[in-house]
Amino acid sequence: MVDLERIKAETVAYFRALDEAATHRHHFRHADEEGGLWYFEAVRDRGELIVIKQAELTSAGRLHRYSWEHLEDEHGFLTDQAINLEEDPLEAIPVEAFLRVWTQ
Repeated sequence: MVDLERIKAETVAYFRALDEAATHRHHFRHADEEGGLWYFEAVRDRGELIVIKQAELTSAGRLHRYSWEHLEDEHGFLTDQAINLEEDPLEAIPVEAFLRVWTQ
């Protein structure tokens, strides 16, 4: 039997540890086909860029934020896929651009 509460607790602990220990953060933006904007804060872990904060600003102006403090809801979830800069169509942005959206 799968222990979903244990899995969730381990996931929260992993993303929280990455967030709290981060000394260098990377920030990205992506526009989707529907006119929404996605914002990501990522850190390196074992050679990969792991998203620790993610915000979606929909074309209707709704903001959805995900991090270890709020992994998922009925609108979406914090991605569990590492960023691949060679394949993912992301634009690097300054931390201030990320924070303007994240702190809305």
